[in-house]
Amino acid sequence: MNPSAHAALYGPWQPAQPVRKERPAVVVLAALLWVATAVSVSLIGGLACIALLWTAAAGEPAAGAAVPLLLIPAGAGALTALARTSRLRAMAASTRMLLLGAVACPVPTALAVWFWTLTG
Repeated sequence: MNPSAHAALYGPWQPAQPVRKERPAVVVLAALLWVATAVSVSLIGGLACIALLWTAAAGEPAAGAAVPLLLIPAGAGALTALARTSRLRAMAASTRMLLLGAVACPVPTALAVWFWTLTG
């Protein structure tokens, strides 16, 4: 391709940004947060499925028991929208995952602890 055509189409050539090094402590912290989040979400989903099964077996409407199952995709959609913002996309991958894990972890973990104590 002609260099002047490339400059006219895409602007002047700029070198690529250097790849940022991953920091091991940040990677480990992000992994711990995401493991805690995954365990919490799976516990909430499992308890909600058990509640749906019990309400269906009792012949009652299952609208109230399905609410936690509907919150899981809503939370995933909110995290995806947050992850696609330009400020987060400019971060290193490990830092971005640590930040998203810190945002994602508290709510499902608190709900899982609450459901666990509620059900005994």
